[in-house]
Amino acid sequence: MDFKLSEDQEMLRSLARDFLTKECPKAKVRELENDEKGYDPRMWQKMAELGWLGLVFPENYGGTGGTFLDLVLLMEEIGKNILPGPFFSTTVCALPILEYGNEWQKAKFLPQVANGTAIWALAVIETLGGYKASEIKASARVGDGHYIIEGTKLFVPNANVANHLLVAARTSEDAEGVAMFIVDANSAGVEVEVIPTIAQDKQCQVTFNRVEVPEGNVLGDVGGGWDIVEFILDRAAILKCAEVSGGCQAVVEMTNAYAKDRVQFDKPIGSFQAIQHRLVDMFVNAEGLQYLVYQAAWEISTGFPSRLHTSLVKAKAGEVYQRTCLDAIKIHGATGFTKEHDVGLYFRRVKASEFAMGDSDLWEERVAAELGL
Repeated sequence: MDFKLSEDQEMLRSLARDFLTKECPKAKVRELENDEKGYDPRMWQKMAELGWLGLVFPENYGGTGGTFLDLVLLMEEIGKNILPGPFFSTTVCALPILEYGNEWQKAKFLPQVANGTAIWALAVIETLGGYKASEIKASARVGDGHYIIEGTKLFVPNANVANHLLVAARTSEDAEGVAMFIVDANSAGVEVEVIPTIAQDKQCQVTFNRVEVPEGNVLGDVGGGWDIVEFILDRAAILKCAEVSGGCQAVVEMTNAYAKDRVQFDKPIGSFQAIQHRLVDMFVNAEGLQYLVYQAAWEISTGFPSRLHTSLVKAKAGEVYQRTCLDAIKIHGATGFTKEHDVGLYFRRVKASEFAMGDSDLWEERVAAELGL
């Protein structure tokens, strides 16, 4: 494995860092938290013009032909700066369309994502809150040239602004009876309600009341829907961990700078051994998480994904993010816990990141399964 970045990847990272610093300062992040939409449409279009939304699409679908590792590097910068909005939710829906979609679906939907005219949301989780095929209760009955979907999905990110929903629904009672449907979010019978969260990240409840979906909007095989969910989980987990890794790096950097500037007993607090040890632990944890993310992303980019490594990094990321933010708050003192302080901004995203695409328990179970336990 060679984790040395290419010249193009270094340029992507540098441009992303400069763009986000200029276009999305922390004051903007706080503003968007309280915005009804939760994102800035003007900035969204700029991201499309930069090629971010179609980064991994082939050129014939409006993309730039990048790799999954390129996408991970971009997500790392997004997490480092904090970028509210539907980039993650749209990306994790576009990846399976690129992988499983037929030519008509790719030609219709991917260019819309790349040019910024379509926002997507993934609708899988239901009342039990897990990622198991047996927990899918939303039904999809065959109608006259269409399917009729009924049921409720929870924690659907950015559904309040989505143009399309990628929905897992049950077509039969057997284990393989799950299909993935491309649903127009403006269809009759689709009801969206934003769920209040501490991260203010626009998680939604989506109710489907006899929603009609054309047969041509089934993604992949009717009985192969859960394979698509597993595909999404593995890649979305790494993207979320890249975002977490970037957040950890930002917290370590700002805490290190604070420890050098904050003076107590006539010397910087960073000169005290207790602070030094805590900062070293933060740095080691952040560096270790970044390595795990890059390894798993590199394996996916080369076409040899490791379920074990993907599970390891997702199981570890939530723990590292929480520990890093808590240590940063302790070093900053009481001010670090306030909403006005940037450390507090990152800390409010800890739980949201941990539970996105399954919590640590789910991924630890997968690690155990891969080890044959």
